[in-house]
Amino acid sequence: MKFSRRKFIITGLLATPCAIAADARVLEPQWVKITRLHLADGAPAHRFVHFSDLHHKGDRAHTRSVVEMINSLSPDFVCFTGDLMEQAKFLPETLELLSGIKSPLYGVPGNHDYASGVSFADIAQCFAATGGAWLVDEQMAIASGKINLIGVARMSPRHPPPFATPDVKNLMMFHYPAWAKRLGDQQFDLMLAGHSHGCQVRIPFYGPVFTPFGVDEYNLGLFHTKSGPLYVTSGIGWFPLPVRFNCRPEIAVIEV
Repeated sequence: MKFSRRKFIITGLLATPCAIAADARVLEPQWVKITRLHLADGAPAHRFVHFSDLHHKGDRAHTRSVVEMINSLSPDFVCFTGDLMEQAKFLPETLELLSGIKSPLYGVPGNHDYASGVSFADIAQCFAATGGAWLVDEQMAIASGKINLIGVARMSPRHPPPFATPDVKNLMMFHYPAWAKRLGDQQFDLMLAGHSHGCQVRIPFYGPVFTPFGVDEYNLGLFHTKSGPLYVTSGIGWFPLPVRFNCRPEIAVIEV
């Protein structure tokens, strides 16, 4: 059976939206990529993983595969920047799976962690068991004292931004990327954020279709801000719709 050029073009035009829809709904939401960033001047002293916005909803196989990918990278430590699960009923399973991470796991809460009403004590216990910590407006020395790791959960007039520690690398985690604008003249070696999900749907040559609150222009990738470099990950999960296009979920491997 022969196709005329016209029929071929029409068939292609009709098939393209179907292919895009299949990619956005079926393929990309679980097609996790590994992004690598070398931010050291010369040979890196530390190599760690950053991931965010797990939004676990009961898909054990997917979350387990994320944990296995992290373990395959053998990072010095792991940073998580908020939104563990979608509802409180999923917390026990989420923590069971994350307990399989074989490197120290450090994290901060996101808006969904607060909204779910879960016990942060249970999360803290899980993270501590890996050798890490759940940092709610806290900071601690890690990597043999060479890194000051800061976990910011709230930033407001009642909760002013933390201070950098001199003579060490200052690595800060928070959920909302726009918080990078609230740090005044302070300088940090690297800031990590999530929340945006990379905006989930990004049209080529146009950009994101929708940007969540608390993101501003920092919707995806590495930005150079007044207070230092900021990396915003596309995250792992999705909300509110199970759709991603031109915006795969990611695990970032960062060398500093």
